[in-house]
Amino acid sequence: MQRSVVDAGKELIKEAISENFDLKGLGLDTPSTVALKIADLGCSVGPNTFFAMQNIIEAVEMKFLQAKNQNLSAIEFQAFFNDHYENDFNTLFKTLPPSRKYLPAGVPGSFHGRLFPKSSLHFAHISYALHWLSKVPKEVAERNSSVRNKSSVYNSSVAEAYSTQFKNDMECFLNARAEELVPGGLMFISAGVIPDGIPVSNTRVGVFYEVLGSCLIDLVKMGVLGEEKVNSFNWPAHHATPKELEAIFKRNGKFSIEKMEKLADHSMEKPLSLKGYVLAARAVMDGLIRNHFGDESAEEIFNHFTTKAEENFSKILGVAQQYLSVFILLKRIE
Repeated sequence: MQRSVVDAGKELIKEAISENFDLKGLGLDTPSTVALKIADLGCSVGPNTFFAMQNIIEAVEMKFLQAKNQNLSAIEFQAFFNDHYENDFNTLFKTLPPSRKYLPAGVPGSFHGRLFPKSSLHFAHISYALHWLSKVPKEVAERNSSVRNKSSVYNSSVAEAYSTQFKNDMECFLNARAEELVPGGLMFISAGVIPDGIPVSNTRVGVFYEVLGSCLIDLVKMGVLGEEKVNSFNWPAHHATPKELEAIFKRNGKFSIEKMEKLADHSMEKPLSLKGYVLAARAVMDGLIRNHFGDESAEEIFNHFTTKAEENFSKILGVAQQYLSVFILLKRIE
C-alpha cells in the first residue's frame, strides 16, 4: 500500500517542484555546481524510500532542464534517510540502488525534533508516518487513569488525549522542519486521514483496532496473556482529518499550504484478500507487539489475529474505502 502511495504522488511531486521550487530565489540559477539536499523522514528499511527519493530527483532534474541554464552533471544530490535509532539501517544501506544519483547518509532520531543544521535542506519527504505519536499521552499510560484504554487498543475515552498529543507533536515537527529547510524549501507529505465527519469506528483503521482489541481480550480469557499486560498496551497513533491537519498547519504559520488533495491510491481499488490484510497488519504492528508482549506471546497474538480477521472479514471489507490518502505540499515561508 505504501508503494502505491509513493507512486500516486510521483506526478504531484513533479508538478510541485516545477511550479513551486524557485531556482532564482534560492540562488540556484547559475551555471555552477549545485548541491541539493533531500531528507526522507521515517524511511524504514526500503525499498519505498528509494522510489520516493528517485521521484524527487527526477522532478528536480526536469526543473533544471526547463530552466536551460544548468548542466545536469553539475548538480549533486545528498539523500538523508531518517528513522528511529532502532531502525535496521544495515538492511537499508545494503539494498541501496546501485545506479543511484545521490550520496546517501543515515540520520537516526525522532522526526518530532531537530535532525539537521539550520537552513540545510531543500526538500523533506514523509510518507505514512505522521500519524505515529512521539509517546502515549501520560494520562492514558498511567495505571490508575480514568481515561486508560483498559482491554481496548483505542476507544473514544482516549481520543481527546491522543488528539492533544498529536497537535503538540505536529507543532514540534513543523517547528523543526522550519528550522532545517531553506526559505522556499518544500515539504512533501503523504498521509492517511479519516474523512471529515466519519467516526473512527466506521473506518478501516477503526475496525483494525476493534479486531486487534478483541483478539487480545480472547487471549486473556484463554490464559495466554495477563489482563494487566493487555490493559497497559496502547497504540501510539492518531489519525487526523483533513480539516484537523489544515488547522494545525495554519496555526503554526511557518509554511504555506500550496496543495492538499486526495491521492489516487489505486491499492484501495484492488480486491482485499484476507492474507494480504493480515500480512499488512502484521508489518505495521510487529514491532509494537513484540516490544510490549515479548516474542513468544507475539506469535500467539499474530496467530489469533488471523482467526479474528477471518471472522470479521466481511466487516473489514465493508469499510475498506473509509480511509483516505492525501498529498500535502508545504512551502517554507521566506
